Amino acid sequence: MIVEQGPDDRAAVEALLAARIDQAMFPLTNLRTYGLTKGTFPSDHDHATRIWRLGNSLIALTRAGMILPLFDGTPDLTALRPALGGLTVIGTVGPAASARPVVTALGLDHLPTSADRDEPGFTLDLADLSVPDLPDTSLRPVTSEDLSFLTDWRETYIGEVLGIFGPNARATANADLASYLARDSHRVLCHHGQPVALTGFNAILPEIVQVGGVYTPPDLRGRGYARCAVALHLGEARAKGTARAVLFAANAAAARAYRAIGFQRAADFTLFLLATPTRIAA
Repeated sequence: MIVEQGPDDRAAVEALLAARIDQAMFPLTNLRTYGLTKGTFPSDHDHATRIWRLGNSLIALTRAGMILPLFDGTPDLTALRPALGGLTVIGTVGPAASARPVVTALGLDHLPTSADRDEPGFTLDLADLSVPDLPDTSLRPVTSEDLSFLTDWRETYIGEVLGIFGPNARATANADLASYLARDSHRVLCHHGQPVALTGFNAILPEIVQVGGVYTPPDLRGRGYARCAVALHLGEARAKGTARAVLFAANAAAARAYRAIGFQRAADFTLFLLATPTRIAA
C-alpha cells in the first residue's frame, strides 16, 4: 500500500532518506527546508514536496512537478498512478533503479521529452579532495554584476544539458541565477581576473553537498577550469565542516574532470524531463 506521509511521519521519512543520503539529496533538502504536510504542498515554493511511502521506498513530488523517487528493492508500483492521480508532473530525477520504474508505472515512457538519459553518479569523501594547482586562478561568489554574462552561460547550459531552448531557456536561466544569488550557492572561477567557469551546489546540507550547474564556455574548455572551480568550492565546504559531496556527470569529459579531483563512481542517476507538463490520470 502506498500512503502519503504527513507531519507525524516526518522523523521516519527523514531517517529513510538520511540512511541513503548520497542518493537522496534533493528530497532530503526539500524536506528539511519546507517541511511536510499531507494532502497539500507545505509551501508555494516550487521545491516544496509531498511524499508517499511504500514500505521502505519513498516517492516525492515537488510542487513544480518533479518526481524524486528512492526505492528499497523493487516495490510494486500498481498503486502509484492512483496515488498521484490529478497531479501534474514534469519529469523525474533520481537513482536510475528508482526513476526508471516510475517512468514506466506512470506511462510517461512514450511521451515526448526534452531530456531522457542515465548519467554516472559520483561520490567523494572531502578528506580525499585533490585541488589542482592552476596558477593565476581564484574563486569568488556570484554577484549581480555577473548577470550580464552568466545569463548567457546558463542559457547555453540549459540547452546543452536539459534540451530546453528559446524564451523558456532564458526565463529559466534568469530564475536560476536569482536563486544562486539568494542562496550564495554558486561561484565564478577567474583566470587573470577574467571569468572562465561557473560551479555551484544544487543542494546543501551541513554534512553533504551536491555539485551542480558546472559550466565552462565552449572556447575555454579543456584547460582544467571546471575541475579547478569545483575543487576550490568543495574546499570552501570542507573548511566549514562538510564531509561529503555527490554529483552526476553530464558527459565523459565532465566525468574525467571529477575523477581527477578524487570523486569515485557510484550509482547511475536518471534525468527524465517531459517536453510539456502532464497531468496524471487516476
